[in-house]
Amino acid sequence: MSLEVSAKSRTLQGKGASRRLRSAGAVPGILYGGSSPAQSIELEHKALWFQLKSEAFHASILTMDLDGQTQQVLLRDVQIHPWRQLIQHVDFQRVAQDQEVTMRVPLHYVRAEQAQAVKFGGAIVTHIMNEIEVACLPKYLPEFIEVDLSQITVGHSVHMSDLKLPEGVRLPGLARGDSPVASASIPRGAAEEDKTAAAAAGADKKDEKKEPEKKK
Repeated sequence: MSLEVSAKSRTLQGKGASRRLRSAGAVPGILYGGSSPAQSIELEHKALWFQLKSEAFHASILTMDLDGQTQQVLLRDVQIHPWRQLIQHVDFQRVAQDQEVTMRVPLHYVRAEQAQAVKFGGAIVTHIMNEIEVACLPKYLPEFIEVDLSQITVGHSVHMSDLKLPEGVRLPGLARGDSPVASASIPRGAAEEDKTAAAAAGADKKDEKKEPEKKK
């Protein structure tokens, strides 16, 4: 599914012009990359605000309609007001189909409830990463990477090298080390309860051995 975003060229520059744009319900932005020079643009605030709520909008190739001409772009940066629902600025990068792009995409964790450690061992799975950096040609860019947790065991982790990647996709971060993306462990309270119960059971067995047999 192609995601579309509409924009118009922006001629007025400066902080004052940007403030007037925001007051009029628009968002100042910039489009850069490729063989063309950087271009100032503006977008409708209301439409963009709702598009930003979509996870796919942040990690997909977008089709930008700029003054009636379409081109492929990536959302690169969004600046939002600290406490108001106001987009202050947005950056897009042009995409060339024959050039590799680097992008952070979400991780979707699945089948944790099927893991023996969770189903029978009471383990809790911790998500160490929520997104991961991928590199690929634009046509191979995935909306997300799926992380299968069905085989995770207590005290162990799923690492970057364990991820099943789509065709044409690689993980640049592996060059810096095989970091964990999720781990499974027994909650501290549950572990201490198990130790206490085991100790009590051991004490009962010792007492049983010490108790002399009654004569008939």
